[in-house]
Amino acid sequence: MSHIRAVINLDAVRHNTARLIELAQGAGVMAVVKANAYGHGILPVARAAIEAGATWLGVAQLDEAVELAAKLEPHRGNTRILAWLYHPEADFAGAVAAGVDLAVSSLTGLDGIGQAIERTQPSRTNAANPTSATTPARVHLKLDTGLGRAGAPGSQWPDLVKAALRLQSEGLIVIEGVWSHFAYADDPGNPTIAGQITAFEAGIELARSLGARFKVRHLANSAALATALPVTYDLVRPGLALYGLSPIPQVASASELGLVGAMALESYLSLVKPVPGGQGLSYGHSYITPRDTITGIVPVGYADGLFRSASNHGPVRVGGRNLAVAGRICMDQFVLDLGLGALDQAGDRVVLFGPGLDGEPTVQDWADAAGTIAYEITTRLPGQIERYYVGRGTSGGRLL
Repeated sequence: MSHIRAVINLDAVRHNTARLIELAQGAGVMAVVKANAYGHGILPVARAAIEAGATWLGVAQLDEAVELAAKLEPHRGNTRILAWLYHPEADFAGAVAAGVDLAVSSLTGLDGIGQAIERTQPSRTNAANPTSATTPARVHLKLDTGLGRAGAPGSQWPDLVKAALRLQSEGLIVIEGVWSHFAYADDPGNPTIAGQITAFEAGIELARSLGARFKVRHLANSAALATALPVTYDLVRPGLALYGLSPIPQVASASELGLVGAMALESYLSLVKPVPGGQGLSYGHSYITPRDTITGIVPVGYADGLFRSASNHGPVRVGGRNLAVAGRICMDQFVLDLGLGALDQAGDRVVLFGPGLDGEPTVQDWADAAGTIAYEITTRLPGQIERYYVGRGTSGGRLL
């Protein structure tokens, strides 16, 4: 048995996708599966989301998008894939050939895409064979409405739109969409939200006045959907909520939002032994046993993605009861104070987190214990950790 495994419930992914479709109020749903589907496994999650009705997939890194496009066949159908982070000299032509849409935030990025497609256009050097032209790149122009990250600032937006229109007239690109991203959607009532919506709509109107037409407009992330912001437009981009985690834990839990956690993290007790009262446990003796007790070793540590900051706080479930890490989390193990008279034995199952349906700790509980956010808990899990899939379309952890 592996010392640790992540159990991924694909039925939960399907359930969450269906719930997000309800919240989208008629808009299409882009399931964001970047960063290996937030640590859940990009291909199985993408397939489950498509089966549940997602019409788009969102991936940050271009190479991950191209790889996903290749592996997803023949399950992809008409599902589109959008990527938004790439090197200026990336293989744009290869990405376009793979059917990946490209986000554009600057003239530099736009020029790189245009030049890459132009180099693959036989019709430009062979007028006798104009039908052999390469498919133009589908681009989504990104406007920075206030996040201060990617996207063209308002001062550069008109030039970006004009340049895109020029490349579209030359047959090198097709302007597919316009989008932006919130800075404070997880803070309902924050004044920046209204400001960004206003800036987004003003940017769309300016682009239209210049002649641009957009098939899809997208602004809403998981938090915007969870707080029912009126910004569903044509497409929404839920990420965290797809995995059954609340993007607004200070306002509503995952269950209150109708979501089901998709991942459980499991290990086992590798050693159980008696320890006298007054004994320090683990490095630095930050935990001292208050009485004679039984301790258990769990062979999981920060090398497996756990936060050391969750020492003395990280919750686990053993033998039907919830306990906390006793002492510091080490590189490859931590200690539990099982209590005097504990009947636990080496080999017994330990659940670090799960959906919480049986009282076990959740991803959010670990985030709170570590002083971080739920996103970090699942995305930190190393790729070598076994992902075991359950739910429809699986058999013994394998996909059918």
